[in-house]
Amino acid sequence: MIDPSNYTFGLPIAASTYASKVDKSLDIVHAAMAVIFVAWTIFFIIALIKFRSGAMPKANYAASKGGLASFLPDAAVLLFEIWLIFVVGLPIYAEIKENIPAAENATVVNMVSEQFAWTFQYAGADGVFGDLDPKLMNANNQLGLDRTHPSAKDDIVSINELHAPLGKPVILYMSSKDVIHSFFVPEFRVKQDVVPGMRIPLWFDALKTGRYEIGCAQLCGLGHYRMRGEVVIETPEEHAAWLEACRLEQLGTPS
Repeated sequence: MIDPSNYTFGLPIAASTYASKVDKSLDIVHAAMAVIFVAWTIFFIIALIKFRSGAMPKANYAASKGGLASFLPDAAVLLFEIWLIFVVGLPIYAEIKENIPAAENATVVNMVSEQFAWTFQYAGADGVFGDLDPKLMNANNQLGLDRTHPSAKDDIVSINELHAPLGKPVILYMSSKDVIHSFFVPEFRVKQDVVPGMRIPLWFDALKTGRYEIGCAQLCGLGHYRMRGEVVIETPEEHAAWLEACRLEQLGTPS
C-alpha cells in the first residue's frame, strides 16, 4: 500500500537523489513569478492613478516614451531566464537524462508498456536478459520471452510492480508495444515518454523504502485511467527474498 503521507500539501515527498534539485528549480521559478506579479500589479496601479482621465483629460503621448529605460524590465527578465536555463535547468537535465550510472553498480530492468499495463523483466543470475519474440506474445507471456533461449531461462517478469533494492540506482530501459505512454513517479520527480520503436533509458536512485505509484502521464486510450503500477523499494534482504519467491513461482526452481 502506498503511504498516504507521501502526498501532503504542495509537492509529494522528494524520494530520489535528484528530486530536491528539481524542487529547488521550481521554487526559484515560483519566487520569480511572485516578484514579477507583484511588480506588475504595482505598475498597473500607478498607471491607473497617474493616467486616469481626471488627471490627464488629453492623451499625452510624450509621457509614454521612456527611452531605453523602458526596456530594462524586459532585459532583466530575459537575463534571468537565460541564467535559469543554463545555470539551473541544464545541469539538472544532464544529471537526469545523460549521467546514467554504470550498469554494474545499478539494478537494470527492462520495461515494456502497453494498453494498459507495465511489464518488467529482470535478468537472472547470469545477468543477461533473454531474447523477446513478438510471435510468442500471448496472455501468459506478455513480453514474448523465449524460454528456450539459455539466457531467458532464469529471467523473472513482474506486471505493474517494479521491485528494486535500496542503496542502488535503478536503470530502466523502456519500450512500448502499441502507443505512446509516459512513465511517471511523482515522488521521484521522473516523467518520461515511452515511444513505440524506441528503447529509452531512465534512471533514479530512491532514498527510502516503500511503495510509490506509477502513473501514465500520456493519454493512451480508453483504459488510460487504470494504467497504474507501483515501484517497490525494498531492503536488499527483502529484495533477495522477493526474487527467490518469484523464481519458485515462475521457474519452479530455487536459486
